[in-house]
Amino acid sequence: MRLIDELNELHAHYARMIEAAIAGDDVAQAEAYAQAYEDEAVQLMAEREGLTHLLPLPRFGTQESALRSRVRRFGRTRAA
Repeated sequence: MRLIDELNELHAHYARMIEAAIAGDDVAQAEAYAQAYEDEAVQLMAEREGLTHLLPLPRFGTQESALRSRVRRFGRTRAA
């Protein structure tokens, strides 16, 4: 399977879990799923590219995944 296909499946899996957590009004669990997605995606890419020796990656700046962004927006709407 191509890496992009694996990443798409991983994203879809976590998107469903995040949506379920949000539907259950559990923002903390949604955040945990978003973090787990980012960690697993980086691990998968590193394994496929033979770069696991570079892990763990330091976190810089304010870059965030689309899933984390979705959770953050949901949290703001719930607080308002």
